[in-house]
Amino acid sequence: MQALVIDAFSFCQQKEQREGSAKLADFPRLAAESANADAIVNWSLSGGTNQLGHPKLTVSVSVTIELMCQRCLTPFEFEIDSQSELILAKNEEHADEIEEMLEDDEVDVVVGSKTFNIMDVVEDEALLAIPQSPKHAVCPDVGSFKQSEAANNVEAADSASTSGKVSPFAVLKKLQ
Repeated sequence: MQALVIDAFSFCQQKEQREGSAKLADFPRLAAESANADAIVNWSLSGGTNQLGHPKLTVSVSVTIELMCQRCLTPFEFEIDSQSELILAKNEEHADEIEEMLEDDEVDVVVGSKTFNIMDVVEDEALLAIPQSPKHAVCPDVGSFKQSEAANNVEAADSASTSGKVSPFAVLKKLQ
């Protein structure tokens, strides 16, 4: 990933804006989450100040990536369309002070610098938008094998409830 470095405080003070596109493959941590690295990540960054006068960056990211469903283990498209506000602090202590002052969980406070990498922030924003355990809303039919396996498991459970004790190998008999 090619770094795109700015002076974050100057960027906010001058209310600058930048936007661009990059290949998903250019974001190694994000690409590792995707089943297909061919997507294009669109991003924008704008600087300014919040109502209390603190430097603020607004980062927007949009991309459609393929995630692996944790239920059926097949890929599905997931659309990321995320926007966040980042308040800049001079150091960690200052960041803690600002967080206490804001008392807003929707706004993140980060330590800014004169060598602030925009691409790292874009990648972080996209990663935070991905669900922890991605799943289809409704999983597609993934073939007759899983259906027959489920039916066999139900039959084995039924025979266990009627006879009392079933061999753990009873399901294997039915695979012939």
